[in-house]
Amino acid sequence: MKQFIVLCAVLPLLMVFLLQFALDQQNDVRIGIVNDIVYAAKEEAKQEGCFTKEIQSRMREQIAGRLHVSPQEIRITATETPRYRITETEHLTESRIRRGMIEYEVIVPVGPLMAGRSLFGLKEQDNICWCTVAGSTPSERLRR
Repeated sequence: MKQFIVLCAVLPLLMVFLLQFALDQQNDVRIGIVNDIVYAAKEEAKQEGCFTKEIQSRMREQIAGRLHVSPQEIRITATETPRYRITETEHLTESRIRRGMIEYEVIVPVGPLMAGRSLFGLKEQDNICWCTVAGSTPSERLRR
């Protein structure tokens, strides 16, 4: 009887580990989807010289559609003014090199961070896993 009581106390805690493993796998797949969408948008932005409003809205719609999140929850901060490719004939300085770079940051809520949150006393708003994809890429747009 003593072993049964211990099992009843320990079993829910052990189940949380199994649920957490499955949740981590699910979040990893969702983060991979975000990375793929942002990479495709980045490649398109390289050709355009910046993240245009159309690229940002298409990226927002794709992420929202694939992850089933609200488009308003997706935060995109990116270079919106055209940057141009630096040619070999230009004198390279640090400021000139930075002028040819396109910067971006995409922050997306992916899902719950921890399984069994109520068991450990976590609030709903504290249990959100956020995926941040940030970086910079050189522009390929040429001056005309």
